Amino acid sequence: MSQRWRFRGQIAGVGSTSGVRVVVGRWADTHLGPFGDAMVETPDSHRVLVAPTEAVAEFICATYEFDEVRLEPITVSGSPGQWRVESQSLVLRIGVGGRMPLGLLLRLVPARVAASPAWATAIDPVVRVVLPGVRTRGTASAGRREFYGATDLHAVTELSGRFDGADLGSLAPVDPPCSFGFSSTPRRPGVTDVVTTVTVRD
Repeated sequence: MSQRWRFRGQIAGVGSTSGVRVVVGRWADTHLGPFGDAMVETPDSHRVLVAPTEAVAEFICATYEFDEVRLEPITVSGSPGQWRVESQSLVLRIGVGGRMPLGLLLRLVPARVAASPAWATAIDPVVRVVLPGVRTRGTASAGRREFYGATDLHAVTELSGRFDGADLGSLAPVDPPCSFGFSSTPRRPGVTDVVTTVTVRD
């Protein structure tokens, strides 16, 4: 027997001139309800999870690795062209631009196919070459397996914000790659529409 959970939403991956890299989740459909979260990695590789509830934090921490977990109300809101992320620790304004060339290719794949673990498994070897550091499938802790089904990709065009009161500067590549788990976000900042499937065998 195995368990399966699906998360439908968007992921924004951004770097900053301060050296802080952030991965923001904006999840519209999950078994935990809609929520937002943020994974922050500082220049000295300190990894922080900002999560709205203990249940969300527990689920994420069973899949990814962090040095610190902060339970804080966090909102991820705004229009398709402008994200706003707000919590006690983190404030971000993310400008989102047009669809990237890879996004055009992703749109050609039927949504049901793109969201399937079988498709994520099939394209993983290609993604590793095209987007170094990025994986579409992998194994996490406690026997969990995770599959990323990307369906669209838009460029991030601007960034401003603060983390723990310190200014993040302006937008920069996600470099070095984030080290929360088996996969990083692409080096070029972007917003990915995604269906994430997590499975675990009892």
